[in-house]
Amino acid sequence: SYHGVITENTDIVMLDPPLVALDKDAPIPYAGEICAFNIHGLEAPFEAVVLNGTSGEGQLRARRLIDCELQKEYTFIIQAHDCGSGPGGTEGKKSHKAVVHIQVNDVNEFAPVFREPHYRAAVTEGKIYDTIMQVEATDQDCSPQYSQICNYQITTSNTPFAIDRNGNIRNTEKLNYDRQQQYEILVTAWDCGQKRALHNVPVRIDVKPVCKPGWQGSNKQVDYEPGTGSKQLFPKMHLETCGGPLSSVRTTVELQTSHIGKGCDRETYSEKSLQKLCGASSGSTDLLPAPSPATNWTVNLVSDSGRDSDLIFRFDGHQAAKIPDRVVLQNLTDQFTIATWMKHGPSPGLRAEKETLLCNSDKTVTYFMFVFLAEMNRHHYSLYVHNCRLVFLLRRDFTQVDTFRPAEFHWKLEQICDKEWHYYVINVEFPVVTLYVDGVTYDPYLVTDDWPIHPSQIDMQLTVGTEKKKKKKLGGEVTKPRFTQYFRGSLSGLTIRPGKIESQKVISCLQACKEGLDINSLESLDKSIKFHFNPAQSILVMEGDDLGNINAAVRKVSYINSRQFPTPGIRRLHISTLVQCFGEDTCITIPDIDAVVMVQQPSEPRITITGVEKLSWLAADFRSSEGIALFQDVHIISTVTTADHHAGCVWMGWVSDSRRPGVLEEIIHNLDYCDVLVLGEELDPQFEALQLQQGALLRKHLDVTNSTSGMSIYGVDSMSNYEQVIRQVRYYSRQPKSLLERRFRLTCSELNGRYTSNEFSLEVKAMHNSEDEDHISHIIAPPQYMQVAHHPSMLQELFPSHSSDVPNAATVLIVMCIAALVVVAVLGIYRIHLTHQQEMKLAESIKEPDETWNDSALTITVNPMETLQEPQAAEDGSDEEEDEEEEEERDDDDDDITSVESDDSEEEMDDQLPRVQCKTVQKWDKTTISY
Repeated sequence: SYHGVITENTDIVMLDPPLVALDKDAPIPYAGEICAFNIHGLEAPFEAVVLNGTSGEGQLRARRLIDCELQKEYTFIIQAHDCGSGPGGTEGKKSHKAVVHIQVNDVNEFAPVFREPHYRAAVTEGKIYDTIMQVEATDQDCSPQYSQICNYQITTSNTPFAIDRNGNIRNTEKLNYDRQQQYEILVTAWDCGQKRALHNVPVRIDVKPVCKPGWQGSNKQVDYEPGTGSKQLFPKMHLETCGGPLSSVRTTVELQTSHIGKGCDRETYSEKSLQKLCGASSGSTDLLPAPSPATNWTVNLVSDSGRDSDLIFRFDGHQAAKIPDRVVLQNLTDQFTIATWMKHGPSPGLRAEKETLLCNSDKTVTYFMFVFLAEMNRHHYSLYVHNCRLVFLLRRDFTQVDTFRPAEFHWKLEQICDKEWHYYVINVEFPVVTLYVDGVTYDPYLVTDDWPIHPSQIDMQLTVGTEKKKKKKLGGEVTKPRFTQYFRGSLSGLTIRPGKIESQKVISCLQACKEGLDINSLESLDKSIKFHFNPAQSILVMEGDDLGNINAAVRKVSYINSRQFPTPGIRRLHISTLVQCFGEDTCITIPDIDAVVMVQQPSEPRITITGVEKLSWLAADFRSSEGIALFQDVHIISTVTTADHHAGCVWMGWVSDSRRPGVLEEIIHNLDYCDVLVLGEELDPQFEALQLQQGALLRKHLDVTNSTSGMSIYGVDSMSNYEQVIRQVRYYSRQPKSLLERRFRLTCSELNGRYTSNEFSLEVKAMHNSEDEDHISHIIAPPQYMQVAHHPSMLQELFPSHSSDVPNAATVLIVMCIAALVVVAVLGIYRIHLTHQQEMKLAESIKEPDETWNDSALTITVNPMETLQEPQAAEDGSDEEEDEEEEEERDDDDDDITSVESDDSEEEMDDQLPRVQCKTVQKWDKTTISY
């Protein structure tokens, strides 16, 4: 056998031993010579040639280039032939067969190639990894020497990574997500023949932050525009649990509004108006009203009315109020209600003692029996706080049955000492006493009995914020009663309603929050989600067992504020989450998150009262049973300023073409009171009064109080209803002969004075002699119905520094034409009316020549645009000018227009006539109506 080696890409085979064939017939010619070598195999790519026939040497070589990658070894049979009897080798003989094994030697012709065009891996920050990933290269060479990869190398410099001989990449230092989130490196490879890869492979390593369970994608601040309804708080938020198996998730969203008003954004109407709005029983008494001449017992108390017009009284342990006897009944009936807003907390450094909110006790009475002098100080009812307990004391009067009765009712509540605002209502339906705190019912944990109080003739004193201390002395002078057990905290809206108790519906309405949490599209919420709101809708709890459903539910949570003018500012949000795993109480800790809702400043309304400012009536009209109507033509509107707009000369008046700061838009909202104040001397109750027609308040949420200083209409109702009622206010005087004039002032308010109107003044003059009667001219200017963004006087008030630009020629021509048409129409109506009046006057004089002329029902229309030529008319005009000059000296102001009123039908026609005023229109004198 032979063993041979051939290097690929060559044709010579090196055999061991060399290829030699011997013939024993040598040296016989031909018969002893070797003529050929024959190869027997399956198409072996080799051939054997005879180098020397005599010596029998031969050579084995490849017929084509040998590729080691195709075949590394070859095995075949070789056999020699002698030449036989002649040179052609005829009759030649064959040698025995020999086996040839040939091995192909490899050449390092291929470079390493990576299996992937690029590699990518992700790691978590803060860890040292043994292996992040493995890269792998291959070599197409056939031999182990050249086909194996002996080395890998990172060619990118200054990277925190290393690679070993097997292609494993690791980090050499801890990675930080905040410093770098991604690394790009290049890696190369060498085979064992030191042939390098032709192309480097890119490797990308992403750095992920440490998986921290918690809420992702939350908004730190949500801006809320008033009047936009419900707004989502967490539209993109989701909970990350790092892949742990969960059994349930419980999430609590809390809206913190304790710093807004009295605990949240509530309606800030006056107490009486709010009770009227909620349908509370009438007859309640406000024990802590705003200080005034009629309610002066709260003057010395410290009040805080700067929080959205809420009237709050603060008690620091040294202040109290004594309620006058006329304010509330001496003794309450078996049914009554006590209600108050209270904010209270423990006072550090002070020993726990009683703090009295309300106390009704005996006044100081002394009895002299020999040398014994005593003070009676029995408590009939009181409400006080003691050690975070609320205690109500009720001592009944003695009856025929002398038995123990429930006297003290104790409630132990966390709300008493949490320093937050709460609404407390005590409904007494003796012997049952029920406490409501923020609309929730609480039963007393302790009720103690006591003997009833024996009747006496001693008057009682009601105090707020303290109680009178009982003292006894023997002989000597009785000292002034001392007060003790002062209250420390804040109170608001403290009321007593004798004879009736409030329903839970009314109580809930009186303390209802107008802002809270909400769920958008509640019907689309997955049925597996359980949710619960607290009564104030400031806390929402959601629970479920599917993370996806919980995430979808949380994204539906929204904030809503139903007030038209909400209190602006921050509302804080707090989200806490509890996650439970299978078989464990808690397995993942979810950090709490905080956010804020920023309620934007609402557009403040401007309440404007317009109407006729001067009236003249015959003195006899003041004495009629119905009196005279004061505000028959009053109008109340409210406007807000919106975005910029371009304006021009428009119908109803000139408006500049330049850019204005904003446009007025009329809005609809409620009022809560309107006051008619008598200016000057108060009304004489024997002869004068302000009256309201019977039935004026029907089907309206309004009530009225009347006094010598004026009339107050209160209740939460629409501006139109207020307008209707005010128009029916009438003034009556039984002694009009001594009356020259009366002046009144009308003001209205929204939200308990948060937004107030202008002060509309009205002057009423009484006409007494015939000369005055001759001058009675029912002159009227149509009420200034404020057409928003069109009325020139309104625009001049809002933008006093602005001067109108000159309009273009086409606009001037159009306006002049329209003005001419209006003037012609007015003159025509005036002449028809004048002719009609003259005919009536002539007929009346013919029919009754001896009767005294009575023109109380006569209406003369004076056109201020026309100058009469008759001497009498000129004389009347001069008289009117003198009167007008006197009025100008007193008032020193001008109105836009003076026109005439005849009867109702003509007044309606005048109201329907459009008014065109441009820059060149003459301004007329003060609005006046005379009857």
